[in-house]
Amino acid sequence: MPSNKEILDNPRSKSMDATPQLRNFLELPYTKLEELNLTARKKRNTLEPKELEELYRKLLEDERQIKAVTVFFSDIEGRFHALDYDKKYLLDSADNLTFDGSSIKGFTSQNESDLRFNIDWTSFIWLPSDIFGAGKVGMFANIMSRDKEQYTSDSRGLLQQYSRELRSKHKLTANIAPEIEGFLLKGEHSEQNFNENEGFSLISNGGYFHSLSADHLRKFIDATAEALNAMGYINEKDHPEVAPSQFELNFTYDEALRAADKIQLYKLAAKQIAFRMGMTACFLPKPIVGINGSGMHINFSLSQDGKNIFYDKKGQDGVSKLAWDGISRLLNHAGDICLVLNSSVNSYRRLDPHFEAPNQIKVSAYDRGSMIRIPTGNERSARIEIRAVAPDANPYLAILSIIRTALEGDKSPTKKQSESKFLPSHINQAIELFNNSSFMTKILGDPIKEKYAEYKQATADRCPKQLGKRLKNPEILFHHEITNQVLWNNF
Repeated sequence: MPSNKEILDNPRSKSMDATPQLRNFLELPYTKLEELNLTARKKRNTLEPKELEELYRKLLEDERQIKAVTVFFSDIEGRFHALDYDKKYLLDSADNLTFDGSSIKGFTSQNESDLRFNIDWTSFIWLPSDIFGAGKVGMFANIMSRDKEQYTSDSRGLLQQYSRELRSKHKLTANIAPEIEGFLLKGEHSEQNFNENEGFSLISNGGYFHSLSADHLRKFIDATAEALNAMGYINEKDHPEVAPSQFELNFTYDEALRAADKIQLYKLAAKQIAFRMGMTACFLPKPIVGINGSGMHINFSLSQDGKNIFYDKKGQDGVSKLAWDGISRLLNHAGDICLVLNSSVNSYRRLDPHFEAPNQIKVSAYDRGSMIRIPTGNERSARIEIRAVAPDANPYLAILSIIRTALEGDKSPTKKQSESKFLPSHINQAIELFNNSSFMTKILGDPIKEKYAEYKQATADRCPKQLGKRLKNPEILFHHEITNQVLWNNF
């Protein structure tokens, strides 16, 4: 054992390098994490927000092995952001967490840049240390103005506010279960390094359910499923999808806001796990031309006093009149909401009827080319499935638009709506429909609608209007989820 003098004289001695033994920050096994997160879910459903804040403040104060809180938030396009606050600082300053909103796309301008984080203590989650780092827990934040009012361009805040209104005024809860598909690609940062002359390289040539037990795709799916279970997702199934190197992991339904949070965390965890394995988890809707693309099917139902009110044993296809009214409204406003559900240039490649893509504005219990499908269900599982949602959509805006349209849209179509048989074939058409929609102004509000359209148009203007048969560099490199900071500054 070296003396104190030897350590001081030789700062690179073995004793100084043994830092992992000195840190001793919280690192829990996945089984314990799952137990803690499922307990947190139960508390969220039984305790008031103020009670949860008191509970988790005390936990942070008492648990010495927690060093930091990872705070998550999303910008107007759905790009996911995170930063770590020192635990003690957050406890002392939670009501005054400010940041530069002009650095986040779709938030404030440079001359009015100050915004605030409003920590949502009800979103507390225990994080796997091998993905997020030792000694960290997580919470989501809404964005507030400098005057501590709900910020008009914060999509998470809008969804939370509407969900609370549904509960308080109508005793309704919107339940969401997403089915999120993605591709596993060879190499790290394969999206940022995309070259249209070479395209992407798939990690597997297998198809639906095809996977050797120990191949790269199966190992990735297993690792991601384990992480989701640890975070309290309550997994249902996971498997390779129809296209080669494509995957899908399904987890049980949750209240609308929590489901949107889970979508964001799921994609982040998948990307980190793939990166750790030397690969890329890709949620572009159509990264490879000539094979099936990826969707994010949104299974949606409403419950009242714990009862699924979309179920009717005697109703057409087993769902209630309320559900059918919602379907009619969603179909009537398909063009209005299409840009929110399919928000990138690349997503319009996916809406191709040759690859089971839901580009037809119709409902069916069988046809998977329909925008809406009615899966076989029972009293617990009866729902409608909105299939025309891309995995790169802002989940908060997409889910908010689906719920509000199903409840507040027009049941009877106008002449123009009744003539529309297919969803837009390219983003410019979707932008035009979105801009001309008074209904979208009603459900989103002017500020967020105008900003959102502005950013979608900026992306569209940097890409060829004709998609063609080959992926183009701009539709990938200027995509809102591809973190090329230098390119963002060109917008």
